[in-house]
Amino acid sequence: MSDSAAELLPVATPARTRAAAAELLRPQRSLAVTAFVVMVGATAVGLLTQPLLGRIVDQAAERASVDAITTTAALLVAVAVAQGVTTGFGLSLVSRLGETTLARLRERFVERALGLPLERVERAGAGDLTARVTADVSLIAEAVRNALPELARSLLTIFLTLGAMALLDWRFLLAALLAVPVQVATARWYVARAVPLYAEQRVAAGAQQQQLLDTVAGAATVRAFRLERQHTERVTERSWSVVALTMKGVRLVLGFYSRLHIAEYLGLAAVLFTGYWLVRQGSASVGTATAAALYFHSLFTPVNAALVLLDDAQSAMAGLARLVGVTDEPVADRPQRRAETGRVDVVVRGLHHAYRPGHPVLHDIDLTIRHGERVALVGASGAGKTTLARLVAGIQPPAEGTVLVDGVPPTELGGPAASRTVALITQETHVFAGPLVDDLRLAKPDATDDELRAALDRVDALAWAEALPDGLDTVVGDGGHRLTGDRTQALALARLILADPPLVILDEATAEAGSAGARALEKAVARATDGRTALIVAHRLSQAATADRIVVMDAGRIVETGTHDELRAAGGRYAALWAAWSDTRDTRDTRP
Repeated sequence: MSDSAAELLPVATPARTRAAAAELLRPQRSLAVTAFVVMVGATAVGLLTQPLLGRIVDQAAERASVDAITTTAALLVAVAVAQGVTTGFGLSLVSRLGETTLARLRERFVERALGLPLERVERAGAGDLTARVTADVSLIAEAVRNALPELARSLLTIFLTLGAMALLDWRFLLAALLAVPVQVATARWYVARAVPLYAEQRVAAGAQQQQLLDTVAGAATVRAFRLERQHTERVTERSWSVVALTMKGVRLVLGFYSRLHIAEYLGLAAVLFTGYWLVRQGSASVGTATAAALYFHSLFTPVNAALVLLDDAQSAMAGLARLVGVTDEPVADRPQRRAETGRVDVVVRGLHHAYRPGHPVLHDIDLTIRHGERVALVGASGAGKTTLARLVAGIQPPAEGTVLVDGVPPTELGGPAASRTVALITQETHVFAGPLVDDLRLAKPDATDDELRAALDRVDALAWAEALPDGLDTVVGDGGHRLTGDRTQALALARLILADPPLVILDEATAEAGSAGARALEKAVARATDGRTALIVAHRLSQAATADRIVVMDAGRIVETGTHDELRAAGGRYAALWAAWSDTRDTRDTRP
């Protein structure tokens, strides 16, 4: 997909992002209140440290007894222990709040992402959605696990420490507040630049990932047309764009830190001068002035942490806005219709389709597939076979014309009705991580062990399935036993038998298998589609030859239709394809 054709998924506005965060937190209000109360208590206990240290200073100045100083030191130890225990408990509550909220966000995002129309995802490009479900989710997870607890503790420490300084003497508070205008100006300066920068970074990262996916997925085509240099240049351009934005972010953070240091030195100087003046006037003791200075010095870490966490917060908010943009994406309110009978006919009339205006891929398609008929689509690459199959499957609506499955447009077979009526199997079948039996039961959750074995046996897969290390309980997929391409497709065909839909669409389902595996899969396909209406995009003409009818496509049009023998005898497009394919097969079979 070209950049001009890409229509990225939406990004939520800042107001909508904040509202969505509040919605996610609302069910956890009691946990949030408990965590807040515990953290306030932990912070308040910790604030006893500075007055106790100031007391030790006064005791030393007054030459108090060793026992008195020892008692104060013991109180310091008790404060440290109490603060450590309560802080640990409070942070665990904050972490639980964050993880629970994150889990709800993930569930909402995945649910909506899976419900998006596939044509909408394709217009955006798989890289956009992939970047959101990987990089953006990871970014938010990192913020929830680290930034959120630290930010909560830092903010509480700041406000309670300022309150404690006011209790010592209100003039200490005023001196400390001299740093606030510089800090506020620094935060506003940073946020004004960070929000658009990080949003731009996420978009650039998504574009980079999309380009990588396009290049890797189309590697064979890239090599065939000698486009390696162009694609390498595009990847390089996208990568340097990300690098440039990253370095811009680094310079922004360095400027941010420099301004924070100015605020620290200004505030500390003001507090020290105020302490000197109050002690000289007799309004405060040396210990009180020491406590005030220690209070302000203790603010360095939480203030800097809170402001620095703006970096993580802005990145996380940019990622959250991208996720909320997907969760708010409307799903078409399609009527939940269903096919009335199990005897499914397919009728296509006046079908035209284009993915982009002015670039049609299908022209004036008329096709009828009767119940129980197996129709094979053949033609050169780019003839429009896969597009026609996708439209019949209801993956997307046609630009013009009608597609009816038992009298109902397949795009209107909503929810369970669609899975009960139509099944689409492509060459990109996925094996889910877990026991093989669970993978099979995706098609029929209540299937018995005997039904699972019968389905595997029907596609000649039972023998190798039972020969796996743990039989049908063997863990397959990522992290488990890896299945070959032909076995993966056999598994998909077994799921098809378990689902038992009346209409089956196979889009080059045997293309990934070798010659021997393909012959076995073709037999399995014949058994799996027996008694069903089937539309088969044939990668191998040997599969098309066994179909009830063959439809030949060229440049988005149907140019021939008939049985294998009829089309060979006609000497047209199919006959030429068959002759070329047969010569290639004979050469391959006789190769030493």
